[in-house]
Amino acid sequence: MRSMFEGPDQSDLNFDEIILQQGELISDKLNMLRMEQYPPNAKKSLRQFSLAETAYFLGVTQSNIKKLHLEGKGPVPTTSQSGRRTYTAEQMLELRQYLDKHGRSGSKQYVPHRRVGEELQVISVVNFKGGSGKTTTASHLAQHLALTGHRVLAIDLDPQASLTALHGIQPELDNVPSLYECLRYDDDMKSIRDVILRTNFPGLDIIPANLELQEYEYDTPVAASNPGTPEGKLFFTRISSALNEVDGDYDIVVIDCPPQLGYLTLTALTASTSVLITVHPQMLDIMSMSQFLLMLGGIMGTIRQAGAEMKLQWFRYLVTRYEPTDGPQQQMVGFMQAMFPNQMLGAQMLKSTAVSDAGITKQTLYEVDRSQFIRKTYDRAVDSLNAVNEEVASLVHQAWGRRS
Repeated sequence: MRSMFEGPDQSDLNFDEIILQQGELISDKLNMLRMEQYPPNAKKSLRQFSLAETAYFLGVTQSNIKKLHLEGKGPVPTTSQSGRRTYTAEQMLELRQYLDKHGRSGSKQYVPHRRVGEELQVISVVNFKGGSGKTTTASHLAQHLALTGHRVLAIDLDPQASLTALHGIQPELDNVPSLYECLRYDDDMKSIRDVILRTNFPGLDIIPANLELQEYEYDTPVAASNPGTPEGKLFFTRISSALNEVDGDYDIVVIDCPPQLGYLTLTALTASTSVLITVHPQMLDIMSMSQFLLMLGGIMGTIRQAGAEMKLQWFRYLVTRYEPTDGPQQQMVGFMQAMFPNQMLGAQMLKSTAVSDAGITKQTLYEVDRSQFIRKTYDRAVDSLNAVNEEVASLVHQAWGRRS
């Protein structure tokens, strides 16, 4: 009997016809699963957050939040029969606004939006090799920044659209535009405002990816060689120019770059104020990264000479999928820390089944409930992610001239 995943008889089809047919079949099946997970309109919702999580993201103690509730101040949480309090992400924002307004003079700023004179921070997450945890890093970073009160724009620049899928969007079925619409060289170019979508996280918007992004890789060399499109020679300014339109709307932009050194990646890097390079601590991955850095340095030097304004305020290597009990991995991490002590993030992203298991349902660890996992496994993974994201947020605040 033919499996439901095999599709119709393919014996008379060419390879290109077979893979197109199978791609469509996978897309249809994934959409069916999505409709089951997010009925009735296939849009993602967001769970409520425990008192401990709420206190963490707000940067206060649990007793502080309990006291506000008992005094009738701030939003009213959902209380279970056992007395367990939970807050929605919207209520966390309401609490943040309340604390910021009523906090004692001289206390911390609970709403960490940009202030006058502080520059929009654009963080590109890059690696030349797939499977380095790049999208996992970008998605959890963007969500963590939003949950801690920042206004965040996530840009999926990878035509494979993994970051897009994690936010409940299936580009080939939802017919959503990508950043390509703002980068193209013809009269159909759109404003960046036309391609921004809301996510299920308050404070986090996204520009999805789709296969059309790949057209930029073909259009740019043609435009650069065509006297009729002189802007092609200055392709590296196109993302910067697009972001200028929404400069006042966001504090931080997180760009998930494609795993290749093409025009999309180069255009993102020249728009960036900071770069996060993900590294899997294994010999072949380190060797691949070495080649990536050599190529990147040469190409970026050429672009800088052509007029690109490089304004990186920091860059860091982030060790991902790290297993501390693995001796060779420990050696690789020590090797990198010895070579680049000032460019290595102190925190590492640990390898965890919790991350991969959450990804099966197209979710991040900030979306799944702790009760769905072995608690030690979940806590270990979340603590690792939080430590990485806190360190990146601290670098952003330092770039703004703040203490934290």
